[in-house]
Amino acid sequence: MRAAWMAQELLSTFSDELTEVALVPATGGVFRISVGSETIWNRKTDGGFPEITHLKRLVRDRVAPGRSLGHSEATATPDA
Repeated sequence: MRAAWMAQELLSTFSDELTEVALVPATGGVFRISVGSETIWNRKTDGGFPEITHLKRLVRDRVAPGRSLGHSEATATPDA
């Protein structure tokens, strides 16, 4: 379910830039995000699932580097 939700989020955000988002069934907890031939997130090596804002920034940096993501650009600031 998480993979499908993230795919929908990416399609909604990058509808003009992405030509395909594919979900490929696998076993063993595989969760990998690639842009072209570059893997930008791998659950096993990157430690779990990314926050959607972080994933959107990773994708944006590859497909539309000059584009603003609005609220996804904000970073958390520690409490004083």
